[in-house]
Amino acid sequence: MANQKQVLDVRVSKGITTAQSNEHLRDRSKKAEKYAMTKGNYDPTRKHLNFEIAPGGKVRPIDTTRSIPQRMADILNRRGIKDPNEGLVEPKYRTVVNIIFGGSRQRMHELAFGTQEVDFKEGADNARIKRKGDIERWAKDVYSFVSGRYGEQNIAAFIVHLDELNPHVHCTLLPIKDDRFAYKEIFAGKDKFEYSARMKQFHTDFFTEVNAKWGMSRGTSILETGARHRTTEEYRRMLSEECTTIEENIDRHQKALSELRSDIRLAERRVRGLTTMVDNLEKSKAEKEALLSAAEQELATNKDGAAELEIWVHAQEKELQEITRQLADKQEKLQTADRQLTELKENMDAIKERTGELKEEAYRYSRDVHSKVDSLLKDVLLESMVGEFRSTSAQMDDSQRQRFDGSLMESVAERGADVMHCATMLFLGMVDDATTFAETRGGGGGGSDLKWGRDDDEDNRAWALRCMRMASRMMRPAIGKKPKR
Repeated sequence: MANQKQVLDVRVSKGITTAQSNEHLRDRSKKAEKYAMTKGNYDPTRKHLNFEIAPGGKVRPIDTTRSIPQRMADILNRRGIKDPNEGLVEPKYRTVVNIIFGGSRQRMHELAFGTQEVDFKEGADNARIKRKGDIERWAKDVYSFVSGRYGEQNIAAFIVHLDELNPHVHCTLLPIKDDRFAYKEIFAGKDKFEYSARMKQFHTDFFTEVNAKWGMSRGTSILETGARHRTTEEYRRMLSEECTTIEENIDRHQKALSELRSDIRLAERRVRGLTTMVDNLEKSKAEKEALLSAAEQELATNKDGAAELEIWVHAQEKELQEITRQLADKQEKLQTADRQLTELKENMDAIKERTGELKEEAYRYSRDVHSKVDSLLKDVLLESMVGEFRSTSAQMDDSQRQRFDGSLMESVAERGADVMHCATMLFLGMVDDATTFAETRGGGGGGSDLKWGRDDDEDNRAWALRCMRMASRMMRPAIGKKPKR
C-alpha cells in the first residue's frame, strides 16, 4: 500500500451553476448525457452505484429533486443569511468551496468494487457490479472530517461518484462562520503564504484523521509540487466546467442586455411622453398668462363689467396655478426619467464592455488550454525522442555515433536538463550566470569571450533556437575536463 496516495483538490468559486449541479447530481437530459459521454469517461451502467451522504452521515441515493443551488438557498433562508452575490449581474464574492476527495486508482477501486472485475473499456456493461461497504464507510469518514472542520450545516452537497474511472467525492461547502460568508478568514488567510500553510495542514490532517487507516499515504500536495495531478477525465471535466462557467456568464450578460434594452425602450417612451406633457403644459401656461395679461389691461381701462371680469380673472388664475403645479411635477418627473435613461444606457455600455471582455476571456482560455496541451505534447515528444536516441545510440558503432558528435540532439540527450537551464538564462539575457552555471557543471566549450546578444530583428523562435545551440556548446566539457554527472 506504500504507493497508494490520497487525492485532495480544493477549488473556490463565486457560486455554482445549474449545469455544474446537474453534472454533480447526474441529473442530465439525454442530450446533456450524450455530450458528457464525449467529454469524460463516464459509465452509465455504473451510474446506479453513485450515492450521497445526507445530514447525520446517512448514505442514500442521490437526491435529484433539488439542485445544489436550491439546497444552498434553503440553507441560507433557514439560517437568515443573505447571499452577497444575489442581484449582481456578475458574482464577485467567493461563496462556494468545491473539494474533491479521492486516492490512487487501485486503492479507490478496492474500496468501491472489492475483488469484482470491472470492465473500464468504453461501452462496457457493468450493470452487475455491486457497491462495496468500504467505499460508504470511507465516505462517511470523509464527511465526518469535513463536518468537524467546517460545520455539517455548511455542507450543501456531498456526492460520491463511482461511474468514472477513479471513484471520488464531490463536496460543495459554504464558507460560512458566525452566520456570514467568510472565505478569507476560513480558508485564504491574510496572504498567499498563510493560505499555502493552511492547505498543507489540511492535506496532512486529512491523511492523519482519515486516510491513514484506509491504507493511503499523505503523498505530496499540489501546493508543494506546483502541479495538479488529475486523471484525464478529471482534467476534461475541469476544462468543461470552466468553459461552461464562462459561457453561462456570457449568456447571463446577454440576457441582462436584452432586459436593459427593454427597460431603455420603456424609459425612452416615458421620456417622450413626459416631454410632450411638459410642452403642452408650457403652451397652456403661456396662453393663460396671455389671457390674464389682456384681462388686466381691460380692467385698467374699462370699469364697466369689472366685477364679472374679476371673477373670470380669479378663475383663470386658479387654473394657471394648477397648470404651474402640474408643470413643475412633470418637469421633475422628466428630470428623473432622463437620469434613469442615462443610467440605463451607461449600464448597458458597461455590460456590453464586460460581455466583450468575457468573450475575450473565453478566447484566451481556449488559446491557453491549447497552448498548455501543446507544451505538454512537446515535452512528451522531446522526452520520447531523447529516450529513443539514447537507446539507438547505445546500439550504434563508433562511426555511426560520430555523425551526431557536437549535435544539439546529442547534447540534449546526454545533458538535457542542464542544457535547458543554461539556454533559459541565455534567453533571459543572464549571460554571466549562464557561463558560471556551465563552468560549475563541467562545461566551457562555448567560450566566454564570444559576442552574445539578441539581434534587433530576431523573433522569439529564432532567438530561442540560437540560445539552445549556444547552451549546447557551453555545456560541452572544456578540453582536458571530464563532464560532471
